[in-house]
Amino acid sequence: MFCFQCQETAKNQGCTVRGMCGKVEETANLQDLLIFVTKGIAVYGEKARALGMDVGAEAHFIGQALFMTITNANWDDDRFIAMVRQGLQLRDKLRDRILAAHPDALEGELPDAATWTSDSPEEFFEKAKSVGVLSTANEDVRSLRELLVIGLKGIAAYGDHAAVLGFTSKEIFDFYMEALASTTKELSVDEMVAMVMKAGDISVKTMALLDEANTTTYGNPEISEVNLGVRNNPGILISGHDLKDMEELLKQTEGTGVDVYTHGEMLPANYYPAFKKYDHFVGNYGGSWWHQNEEFESFNGPILMTTNCLVPFKKKNTYNDRIYTTGMTGYPGIPHIPDRGEGGVKDFSSIIEQAKTCDPPTEIETGKIVGGFAHHQVLALADKVVEAVKSGAIKRFVVMAGCDGRQKTRGYYTEVAEALPKDTIILTAGCAKYRYNKLNLGDIGGIPRVLDAGQCNDSYSLAVIALKLKEVFGLDDINELPISYDIAWYEQKAVAVFLALLALGVKGIRLGPTLPGFLSPNVAKVLVEHFDIKPIGDVESDVAAMMAGK
Repeated sequence: MFCFQCQETAKNQGCTVRGMCGKVEETANLQDLLIFVTKGIAVYGEKARALGMDVGAEAHFIGQALFMTITNANWDDDRFIAMVRQGLQLRDKLRDRILAAHPDALEGELPDAATWTSDSPEEFFEKAKSVGVLSTANEDVRSLRELLVIGLKGIAAYGDHAAVLGFTSKEIFDFYMEALASTTKELSVDEMVAMVMKAGDISVKTMALLDEANTTTYGNPEISEVNLGVRNNPGILISGHDLKDMEELLKQTEGTGVDVYTHGEMLPANYYPAFKKYDHFVGNYGGSWWHQNEEFESFNGPILMTTNCLVPFKKKNTYNDRIYTTGMTGYPGIPHIPDRGEGGVKDFSSIIEQAKTCDPPTEIETGKIVGGFAHHQVLALADKVVEAVKSGAIKRFVVMAGCDGRQKTRGYYTEVAEALPKDTIILTAGCAKYRYNKLNLGDIGGIPRVLDAGQCNDSYSLAVIALKLKEVFGLDDINELPISYDIAWYEQKAVAVFLALLALGVKGIRLGPTLPGFLSPNVAKVLVEHFDIKPIGDVESDVAAMMAGK
């Protein structure tokens, strides 16, 4: 195996025996094979688009396939084998559809991804060994292709969440085809860089679409106090990012005597008006994804994983028989809640019935935290924020969005939050906030010093806020704002956010705990020269530099 798509990859170079995430060689290779198959679909999809043919169904499949391969999402080899088979069938049907309408449309040599075929799992595993990351020999070409594919995985995850709520975009679907097909071609460096930058632009549009989907369906997030304690009823813990699953679980548990709690990236569900009407929606339990081995234990009731991040089980865990997956998430040997049918809902009755037999959650903390500062809410406070900036009460904003992770070096973000002067505001989204959202950092004239916009996809809100401030202050360049970017990353959705920031023209981003291992020295040099990307340093120096606008 060879995998370097996440921040914790071995030696910041690549996992070659077993993933630092726990992924084994066979699963890693099947994920590579699934990506390979999507590239074959994309080759025909590009030709079909040029002929004016609809490829929406194929693009939707590509999006889900990419989503399945993000870090800590799916560990189930049987699911990957089934997806590879489905992908090959879709690819060949698309090819036949093209030939039926335009017999001469496919003349010329086609890449291996468009022609290889098999129905044998044994041949799947064998083929998978030769189509992964290292099949591209040139280090810089490999780096640019993988930067594109890794960013595309994040885009696809956000796009799938929007699609679940009925919001899709032909432009986004078409880009799936264009981007993946480009990795089968011999492009110039300039052409590959341009494709990566286009991915950033599409990432902005995808996050905007998901924001529209979420707020149209569930209302604009509101400033909210979120309970951290527990009640005496049995409960269900829901983790991940899928708000549609959240909605359906709340409806089905109403009146059952079972409470619902959020975990990890589902915390921002507490900010949406549509969910506040449920009396049995208690609040948030625990912290970010990597604490789940302990927190799922003490919760006592069933856990529903709607997306990543799912940590491999330990044999000693008592929750192994009360955890469920749904959507693109999967794990061998545990129940999977099937997708909803056309116009239907998912059936969570088995989870609810099990919950009724479980003890209430064990309390691990008490108190409340405040969130809900997405763009609509912050812009409603714009006058107050602008006045605080003009008066000098707020000297600087520091964007500390992104991911949390296990490495001890991530304590840097807690230390930065504690070291920032009291006239700074932290803007955050994603599970990186768990490094500092429970600290007592106070407020500035009633404005909390940590403004949590929501999930990682809600980083779009932070961009909207920055662009609005640029307009209010009459600036020509977003980089003239008193905003610094100190971003934590872990997986592929954070890469999509990173590319989105570059597409919006943001420069001077600090990225940590390490720069991505998939950036070759030459590609990293390009990012440094064009966008002033820099690794995090020591806390004291970084805080001083950010306060000086450097």
